Amino acid sequence: MKLLFFITLMISMTFTENNPNQKVSFSVDPVHLKEQVQRIVATPTPRCFDDTASLNMVAEYISSRFESLGYAPTEQSFIVGGKTYKNICATIGPPRTKRIVIGAHYDVAGFQDGADDNASGVAGMLELARIAKENEKALKKQVEFVAFSLEEPPNFGTESMGSYIHAKSLFDAKVEVEVMICLEMIGYFTDDPKSQQFPVGIMKLFYPTTGNFIAAVGTYGSGNYIRRIKNIFNKKTNLPCFSLIAPKIIPGVDFSDHRNYWKFNYKAFMITDTAFNRNKAYHTEDDTIEKLDFTRMAEVVKGVAFFMVQ
Repeated sequence: MKLLFFITLMISMTFTENNPNQKVSFSVDPVHLKEQVQRIVATPTPRCFDDTASLNMVAEYISSRFESLGYAPTEQSFIVGGKTYKNICATIGPPRTKRIVIGAHYDVAGFQDGADDNASGVAGMLELARIAKENEKALKKQVEFVAFSLEEPPNFGTESMGSYIHAKSLFDAKVEVEVMICLEMIGYFTDDPKSQQFPVGIMKLFYPTTGNFIAAVGTYGSGNYIRRIKNIFNKKTNLPCFSLIAPKIIPGVDFSDHRNYWKFNYKAFMITDTAFNRNKAYHTEDDTIEKLDFTRMAEVVKGVAFFMVQ
């Protein structure tokens, strides 16, 4: 695997870029991202599979946030084990174009806040929705934002995942999808030496062993998109991005919602802080908001935003 490692230092938190049709301008406030995560983790009980009341509270917050931004969100309801669960969707951009799907799951795995996994991804998605709305005239592709339910066990890897329900609905409706981007844990970074682990030991020869980067991960079918977003990160943000383009047999390559879009021959990849390969609080009660790095998380949002509006 060839690695490109370009870091461009940028002083301002506000970004502008010209294209032939429209000037793109946006800023990302780390404080605002933190406020979003706080709202998502603030349910009385954890938002897990067994607790539909807390899941519904978060779904309602996400829907209200979309509405406040000027979207007309829709609920995609589905039944698992006699209970009703919801994906929350919002779409923007030219309607007769291929669609970019940007998604993140809002459920957690058991009794925990799930600040990194995956309130961070949902907060990032909501911030991207704001940026898209503010730059609506510049969008070249239709963009659909989706908050998924039931990514976590016991439903992971089954057709009960909210992302499977969504991907199948696009396929059944014959929607042309350019690419799906999954935001899966985008808030944990550390400068501690040897803080980054790998699913295959030899990978440490090609990747940093300090967990202070973001990763774009997917299979060969999505390779062109992964390379493109990596170059965007390394040219336009203060956060280095590394890529893993590999078969699904490599542990972790399919460990989130993007996996379900492959089943319908859609291109899909995830943006991730590498989860348990770095964050030792993964799937524990220690996955709390004070462990997140919102300055670097803002850089993640910027990188995806540049990809979204290009």
